[in-house]
Amino acid sequence: MEQKDVEVTCPCCGTRITVDVRTRHILRSRPPERTDDTGRPVVDKTDWDRVSARVEGRLGAAKEKFENGLAKERTREQDLDDLFRRASEKAKEQKGPEDEEEA
Repeated sequence: MEQKDVEVTCPCCGTRITVDVRTRHILRSRPPERTDDTGRPVVDKTDWDRVSARVEGRLGAAKEKFENGLAKERTREQDLDDLFRRASEKAKEQKGPEDEEEA
């Protein structure tokens, strides 16, 4: 089984950093003073508030994207009809008068 993230401790400052192996992005970091005796991160109210705001922002963005996609899907048939009409007109223009006499 492949490990998805790696946790390292900075030798200079002691900060614990968790890195996603696949994307090579830092997932989280905790300064040494923000951990308890067992090494687990200490979470306070400001951390929860900050994370809650991020989650609510994501949910709002997801809802907005869904609504935009739904609105686009509602007008899709009309958009395809317009595209077909324009392509038909363009094909007729490119055909020319000589081609119409042969047909």
